[in-house]
This record gives sequence, structure tokens and C-alpha cells, in this order.
Amino acid sequence: MVPSPLALLLALGAAATALAEPLHFVDCGSVDGSIQEVNVSPCPTQPCLLHKGTSYSINVTFASKIESQGSKARVYGEMLRVDIPFPIPEPDGCKSGIQCPIQKGHSYSYLNKLPVKSEYPSIKLIVKWELVDDQDQMLFCWKIPVQITS
Repeated sequence: MVPSPLALLLALGAAATALAEPLHFVDCGSVDGSIQEVNVSPCPTQPCLLHKGTSYSINVTFASKIESQGSKARVYGEMLRVDIPFPIPEPDGCKSGIQCPIQKGHSYSYLNKLPVKSEYPSIKLIVKWELVDDQDQMLFCWKIPVQITS
């Protein structure tokens, strides 16, 4: 018997959840939503050790306080209080686990990847992850400390 795509997705989700511990994060301005949980996998301790050449799974559970046709992610590396844009493969929230349009009062699981390129310097910094609605208002914003390492 061949498993259904839904069964495979649920199994993968359960496996990812088993490896991911909810992180302690700083909410940095969630206005149009409220964060329920942030997971980065693998990240067993904080600060998260991000190994060059590795991709990390991001899962943010949040509740929306507004209606929005779409959403867009922006990710930064924060050093000395300066935000340096950090490219991610898929900035469109509607292609990252969120069923759009976003409905007021509904909870969503935002899923994305954080690739750590080999050419990044070995450094401690803060990862700042924002998701904005179609009015450029903050659905969520969170920060965690990380250390990029070889």
C-alpha cells in the first residue's frame, strides 16, 4: 500500500516536531498577529548554532488579528543594532504553509527554510524574522540569538 501525500506530510511534521523544541524568542513588534510558538530545527540549545552549508527549518505558529490577501517575509541579521537583509528562498507567506487569504482570528503555521551559506562569516548575531501583511503591517516579528559556525 502506498501512503497518501497527506499521511507523508503528517509523518514528516511529527518527525520535525519531535526534533524541534519551542524557542525562547523576543517579540519585536507583532501588531496584526500574536505568536504562539517559534521552532527552529535543529536547534537543541540557545543560542542556535547555525552550521555553514546547512539549511534550518523554521515553523512559527501565530494567530492573525486581521484579514489580509497575502503576506511577505523579511529576514535580517542584526549586528550592533543594524539590520542586514538576509535572503530566504521563499519570501511569499502564502507559499510557506499559510492558506491565503488570511482570516482574522485564525491560527496559522508558517513554514520556511533558513539556508546558511558556506561563505557567511563565523559570527554571533541576532536573527530577526518578520512577516508583514498586504498593508505592510507586522503579522509577526521575532528575534533569537544565533552563532554561525563552520
